[in-house]
Amino acid sequence: MTNPLLADWNTPFEIAPFDQVSDADFEPAFDAALAEARAEVDAIADAPGAPSFANTIEALETAGKALDKVLSVFFALVGSDSNPKRQELQRIFSPKLAAYSSEVHGNKALFARIETLWQQRGGLDLTPEQDRLLYLTRRRFVRAGAALTGEAEKRMREIMARLAELGTAFTQNLLADEAAWHMDLSEGDLEGLPAFVVDAARAAGREKGLDGPVITLSRSLIVPFLQFSPRRDLREMAFNAWAARGANGGETDNRAIAAETLKLRQERARLLGYDSFADFKLETEMAKTPDAVRELLMDVWEPAKARAEADAKVLTAMMQTDGINGDLEPWDWRYYAERRRKAEHDLDEAALKPYLQLDRMIEAAFACAHRLFGLDFKPVDVALYHPDCRAWEVTRDGAHVAVFIGDYFARGSKRSGAWCSAMRGQARFPELQGPVVINVCNFAKGDPALLSYDDARTLFHEFGHALHQMLSDVTYESLSGTNVARDFVELPSQLYEHWLEVPEVLAEFATHAETGEAMPQEMLEKVLGAANFDMGFQTVEYVASALVDLAFHAGDPPVDPMAMQAEVLSEIGMPSAITMRHATPQFAHVFSGDGYSSGYYSYMWSEVMDADAFAAFEEAGDAFDAGQARALEKNILSTGGSREAEELYLAFRGRLPGVEALLKGRGLAA
Repeated sequence: MTNPLLADWNTPFEIAPFDQVSDADFEPAFDAALAEARAEVDAIADAPGAPSFANTIEALETAGKALDKVLSVFFALVGSDSNPKRQELQRIFSPKLAAYSSEVHGNKALFARIETLWQQRGGLDLTPEQDRLLYLTRRRFVRAGAALTGEAEKRMREIMARLAELGTAFTQNLLADEAAWHMDLSEGDLEGLPAFVVDAARAAGREKGLDGPVITLSRSLIVPFLQFSPRRDLREMAFNAWAARGANGGETDNRAIAAETLKLRQERARLLGYDSFADFKLETEMAKTPDAVRELLMDVWEPAKARAEADAKVLTAMMQTDGINGDLEPWDWRYYAERRRKAEHDLDEAALKPYLQLDRMIEAAFACAHRLFGLDFKPVDVALYHPDCRAWEVTRDGAHVAVFIGDYFARGSKRSGAWCSAMRGQARFPELQGPVVINVCNFAKGDPALLSYDDARTLFHEFGHALHQMLSDVTYESLSGTNVARDFVELPSQLYEHWLEVPEVLAEFATHAETGEAMPQEMLEKVLGAANFDMGFQTVEYVASALVDLAFHAGDPPVDPMAMQAEVLSEIGMPSAITMRHATPQFAHVFSGDGYSSGYYSYMWSEVMDADAFAAFEEAGDAFDAGQARALEKNILSTGGSREAEELYLAFRGRLPGVEALLKGRGLAA
């Protein structure tokens, strides 16, 4: 029988036939597709005659399509619904893919063809997008070591293979630690917890095959537990387990993996002629240099730290009023901050949450996309990889635009966090191709599923990434959607969060789960008024993580990353009651792959722009201003990586913003 991963997908919208694929199909399909990709690349390198844009650059665009299909299915599953077999396959595939990438970028005949075209580019009569594709292709090869020879070339291949193994191990260790731990709760332990936390704890217990409620290390469950549980001993136990992920000793400990990863990254950068991995990595970003990143982060750090320290005094006084002497601890902050929010803003998360139903927030995200960009969303019945997933066809004026898949609920087989990926990117070459986009989140399951305000922001954030994919309108897939500079990619996602805060959006879609009534005006005003509540804490935990990431990569690699982490936090005066958002052993952004390595700052770099970009709508007097929406789509959302990020933002806004807009947006400006 034909392997379903290698066959033509005669399914609606050519979505992967998940219901026909078994784990046994992956390895033979991968091996066959990898061999085919190798043959296609060799044919390009060895093609007779002079190189042309068509027979070299465009040919590379279409090489490896079968491999892309196989991997689109595999990585969707291994991230969202993993199992021991899929993890084993990931350990097998990762070094093979690293070796293949090294082979391609080390192919001297192929690079010679690309270099010839680069030298001849002025006479090739290329379109601006083709010229951009040639530039990026050559740059990718050079940065991958295409110009290296001899021992340096051999060592680069070894480094990339080992880094692939380490990234896979880091991810799987973290997933294992998260899946292995839970805290059983007795009925007495539930006292003081709002109903939505109790329901989520019971659902988590059922998901683990247990009779009673449990707290797991899923952020959507442990954070509300830390917010609401009056039991300080249980909060401490839960927080310490959360903080210890990846650092529990034994086979799943990530600390040695982090140290080796940093050492190899530095060696990689030196082979390519850079002083540090941060210098190498940031060269292609908007920030350009480690100094520029550090300047931004420190401009934000000082006011954020001052706010957090002032807040800590208030929370400590509240704790002492409860008869608890001693220091405010990390497992105390969220509990007392929630009580303070309720007291100062009269805003009770337990009372708010029934108004933030998952289904209504999805509708809200869709409705904003319709008003801004004319998109419509129709549910479609297709086989997906998990019963919790759902899909919609996205159209505009009746024409197909994309398929959007949502996978919203936490489960033990899913890695933590939230993300957006494209199983297929938008393209017009070699034929018209609509994107298939997935948003993955980790919300607590319920009937109905209720979100925190932070959860709702996450939903809008990931949908902003999805819009970047869906509204892409370029010729070549490698330039489409989110294929942009890392410190620009978060602009569309963070910008879209602003529409959740538009009063008319909440007024229409924030309806009570039981009564169906709209959120009362008084509560709506409190929600918006408290939008920057506890922003000192949120900013400190984020910026601290970004500064540690930068320190790891901007100089000699540390022998002991945990010691360097402690040193950096001491130097910046990290408040003792706040921890990094992602401590080193669980910093998947940085150590699961190269994606955000020395690039975790990019969320804040993008926030400088998103605060200023939304101001364009405010200045127009309408959050749904049609002219600004068209400009946003034309200059940012549709363009992918077809032009430099700075050029795209200047085309939209006319100038680059300073940090002042960010500080004002976070309520940290003096």
